[in-house]
Amino acid sequence: MGPLHGFRIIELAGIGPGPFCGMVLADMGAEVISVERPGARAPDVALDCSRRGKRSIALDLKSKAGVEALLKLVESADALFEGFRPGVTEKLGIGPDECLARNPKLIFGRMTGWGQFGPLSHAAGHDINYISLTGALNAVGRAGEKPVPPLNLVGDFGGGGMFLALGLVAGLLEARMSGKGQVIDAAMTDGSAILMSMFNSAHAMGTYSLERGTNKLDGGAHFYDSYETLDGKYVSIGSIEPQFYARLIEVAGLPRDQFADQLNTARWPELKQKITEVFLQKTRAEWCELMEGTDICFAPVLDMEEAQSHPHNVARETYIQVGGMMQPAPAPRFSRTAPQVRHPARAYGADTEAVLNELGYSEEQRAALLGRVATS
Repeated sequence: MGPLHGFRIIELAGIGPGPFCGMVLADMGAEVISVERPGARAPDVALDCSRRGKRSIALDLKSKAGVEALLKLVESADALFEGFRPGVTEKLGIGPDECLARNPKLIFGRMTGWGQFGPLSHAAGHDINYISLTGALNAVGRAGEKPVPPLNLVGDFGGGGMFLALGLVAGLLEARMSGKGQVIDAAMTDGSAILMSMFNSAHAMGTYSLERGTNKLDGGAHFYDSYETLDGKYVSIGSIEPQFYARLIEVAGLPRDQFADQLNTARWPELKQKITEVFLQKTRAEWCELMEGTDICFAPVLDMEEAQSHPHNVARETYIQVGGMMQPAPAPRFSRTAPQVRHPARAYGADTEAVLNELGYSEEQRAALLGRVATS
């Protein structure tokens, strides 16, 4: 049933990292109820992975009846999270004070880019801005070139959604012991900063340069990079340790004398050019035949569609079919309380009447509230 089975979590619907956080919690077995705005629509909603496993209700949170319905739902919940700008839920009358007054054990999660306080807390922004402020964006890219956005994985999903999920679960554990709720302030700036911990340490130790594209793990080293193959595809090499590096030299047929001084950074550009020329001599499939599964630390660079059919991913069922769509399976794995996807994405507001009925709303009350939603 999943390790979070038995927990009820309310998601005040948003975009991107908020729904992702809710998906992760639902995958882990929590009952996640997504509260949508009336009239919300989206094309191909059934193909939105982030909606899987959740119930969906529509409430007009600008009306007294809608606010009261949400607060009544809060009374039976273990946690609630939102991703609005600071102060929005307070203006609606559903902020931490109102919710904790109804349920003192509630964990109230708040995710923003800049955080709930600070000079930038009320400014607009996106992932690229948040990771700019913490040194993460500056560290990604080729030497002598501009920074390259790592999609929105570092700020939105890693620094935001995953840290919000961690904060909520930690809060739920603590509440089980103390009987008290609290507020979680999950800022993408904070999250992306802590993701950079190893590099902060390396820089303090004098082993990491602030000049991007010149370090061991940022594409500066010839033994840790991606290389084009004869057929225009790519492979990745991560031969950091000496024994793995020696295996790379052997299998790739590189001259041992030229490649012996692995950590001489002054020679990295020269050695990278030589490896580039070598990898262009065979197709990706041919390099896979030679290197995949060895201790070289090698993998083909796959696109999302190719990844779904790779034998390793197939064997582990890393991708599963949900509602007619192949998508990433729940992670991580548990030996006893295995996570699972309860059901595909539901239509907006599909569970409104059922949830209101569970809250004790009469047929007349449900009809009145549903009528207000329908006309909003």
